[in-house]
Amino acid sequence: MRVLGIETSCDETAASVVALDDGRPQILSNVVLSQIEDHAAFGGVVPEIAARAHVEALDGIVEAALSEAGIALEEIDAVAATGGPGLVGGLIVGLMTAKALAAAAGKPLQAINHLEGHALTARLTDGIDFPYLLLLVSGGHTQIVLVRGVDRYERWATTIDDALGEAFDKTAKLIGLPYPGGPNVEKEAKKGDANRFVFPRPMKGEARPDFSFSGLKTAVRQAATAIAPLGEQDIADICASFQAAIAETLEERVGRSLVRFHGEFPDVARPSLVVAGGVAANAAVRATLEQLCARHGFAFIAPPLNLCTDNAAMIAWAAIEHISAGLAEPDAMHFSPRSRWPLDEAAAPLVGSGRRGAKA
Repeated sequence: MRVLGIETSCDETAASVVALDDGRPQILSNVVLSQIEDHAAFGGVVPEIAARAHVEALDGIVEAALSEAGIALEEIDAVAATGGPGLVGGLIVGLMTAKALAAAAGKPLQAINHLEGHALTARLTDGIDFPYLLLLVSGGHTQIVLVRGVDRYERWATTIDDALGEAFDKTAKLIGLPYPGGPNVEKEAKKGDANRFVFPRPMKGEARPDFSFSGLKTAVRQAATAIAPLGEQDIADICASFQAAIAETLEERVGRSLVRFHGEFPDVARPSLVVAGGVAANAAVRATLEQLCARHGFAFIAPPLNLCTDNAAMIAWAAIEHISAGLAEPDAMHFSPRSRWPLDEAAAPLVGSGRRGAKA
């Protein structure tokens, strides 16, 4: 089975061909074009600019992915594209392109949930079994999800305000660092004193397992204002202190879900925590979670950095998972892009859950 995947949910234009041969997955190509330079001057992603950039680049990216894989479109078994959640303009570009390719080649189409792509990537890279826990940390989502199986997800925790990636980006903007914020905060933190500023650890000690980052962001603003104008060392110390607060918060919050997993699945001898999304590339976050997993008897699994951020290989693989499980969508040609599309449809609508309602 060989599937062409297309990803255009935010500011990466991506296409990939993934194959499944005798149960062994293989990424035959994975082409990603970043739009960082297009959005840097604005301090964040501008939806209209992103959509136009996808229109200009996608045909060439798909052609490059097929060429790198060494196969023609006619040899593909299915075409998959991100159907949501994400920026609607970008989703339209990717989904309509996928529909056109599928119709022209006479191949089935799969509309894939972007979050499910992240959720299943560890099965592509590490071949892990269900069930497992997923910590999804990105610019738009911060969730802990129980992955029971393909299309079987249970949200255990989410953010009640900002997503973690959003908190990194806003903090960077507050202290004058360029976009994208996450990598630049991490870079500055390496030069800073993590003990200089005592920032709050939001939700620490609370029984509910959710996250909150808006108060931490406010504390950073207050600290920066109090010592303005900021020098280079001030910026480094703020970043180091902020990152330490994030790492400790994740450790405490995620630890509760690890304990819960042990209680609900006592027969799983070696459970796994999968970390996915752009923030999973942060070395300090990874190190903290890896140590946490070791203490709780969990395997810590983080996909390679190029598969943590948005990519099309995860979209193609999610389609393969659906097809293999007999869950292929027979009427995907009529699928409409969704700005919100929760993994857990039954979960109450909260910020960061990927579902409309309240502020979600």
